[in-house]
Amino acid sequence: MNNPSSMFGHTLLRIDAQDQTRNKELVAFAVNFAAEPSQDDNAALYAAKGLFGAYPGQFTVMPYYRKVREYNDIESRDIWEYPLNLSEQEVNRVLLHLWEMQSATFDYYFLDENCSYQLLALLQLARNDLNLVDDFPFQAIPSDTVKTLANHDLIKTPNFRASFGTRLLNISQQASHTVFDAAQKAKNGDFPDHQQYTDEQLAAIYEFAYEWLNFDFYDQALPRDPYAQRLTQLLALRSQIDAASPFEPVKNTNIAPDKGHGSTRIGIGARAAMYRSDALTFAWRAAYHDLLDPQDGFVPGAQISFVDVAVSHDEDGHTQLDKLYLIDAMTIAPKKPVFSSLSWNVRAGFDRQPTTDKQEGRWFAQGGMGQSWGDSNGLHAYALWSTSLSHGAASDDQFNLATGLESGLLWQLADDHRLGVQAQYLPLLNRSSLTQSQVDMTWHWRVTNDWSIRSQARYQHWKNEEVSGHITSYFYF
Repeated sequence: MNNPSSMFGHTLLRIDAQDQTRNKELVAFAVNFAAEPSQDDNAALYAAKGLFGAYPGQFTVMPYYRKVREYNDIESRDIWEYPLNLSEQEVNRVLLHLWEMQSATFDYYFLDENCSYQLLALLQLARNDLNLVDDFPFQAIPSDTVKTLANHDLIKTPNFRASFGTRLLNISQQASHTVFDAAQKAKNGDFPDHQQYTDEQLAAIYEFAYEWLNFDFYDQALPRDPYAQRLTQLLALRSQIDAASPFEPVKNTNIAPDKGHGSTRIGIGARAAMYRSDALTFAWRAAYHDLLDPQDGFVPGAQISFVDVAVSHDEDGHTQLDKLYLIDAMTIAPKKPVFSSLSWNVRAGFDRQPTTDKQEGRWFAQGGMGQSWGDSNGLHAYALWSTSLSHGAASDDQFNLATGLESGLLWQLADDHRLGVQAQYLPLLNRSSLTQSQVDMTWHWRVTNDWSIRSQARYQHWKNEEVSGHITSYFYF
């Protein structure tokens, strides 16, 4: 919930028996493809090696409940389960090939030859006429690979398996204030007086307290002995209450990941500015999703973009690079009563700032931390304390350090319209005469699932001021 990289997801293959039922799914076998990293590598080295194929990748087979425990419970990721439209003979053919590869290794690349790509390569062995991996010469993102399976009529209606965090949030939204307060105390070892509550309230208190403490146990890596004992006490107390569970299970109201927009985006538009020439614009983003894109099928309140490029050609005949964001990641999951998520962002790349008579470029890296409030699917606000390091022609080729506030307000207005006001004010610490300021007011209109129109008004201040308007037609694929 607080990790944008989990937006990419992970793909694995579950092998069901002929008489498979929902109750037997957890003991079915799961086929997983993953990198085999060195235990000594830190997070930065792990990311770099994963991008450039320095790790071996290998297929493994394990009980499905182990992956559910890892992803659904410990990491609190929702799971979507797509039944595959394959005959028994086709399933056997895939399994025989998997047996042949039990000791084989492959170079693992995070962007293309990853878990999703290799499982597609495995599945296309089911039929001689399948060429599933041909759609992914440069990158393979799980949701896109599921769309490819859908395009080949290989999947059926998915099942939704809610994560630990989703289940806890669902319970907290159904609990009354009385139950909520008593459950919070019970979670901390202060159990309720049975004379003060009805049986239904007591059942709700103990169930809520158990789920909440169990979530904290995994999320915060709490010591086992004292908390396992308290969890057992909560279960024992709940067993003494002769009342059915008052909580409704999680309803599958989310949009499946394969129903979201495509991960790659191109944009064609126009720009009008107060102090520079009007221009035609072209934009391209390799992957994946930003806060103003349509939210269906994506983690609400999270953004991760790689290689986001904008180029302009003005009426004077000049063509220039306006933006190259190598990475732009942000998580602004709103604060909830049952868990408080830290909001943060990381942004690095190239942009242009208004100087005396033109827009000049700079390279920069920026990051911030803060808090968010509201509803990711409705009205949503965030505020981050942000710091930026920059260098380039915009600052006379000097290194500049700036720190200040970045904030925003996002509003999902009906299903197809998303409004945003985002601003940052970062005074430069080493040059008191300069301040990096920017305000964007944006309206994003989803016309179809893979076509949107975005209009934006922007104010910028660096050495000078600039006011501009942009309208862009975005196509996702």
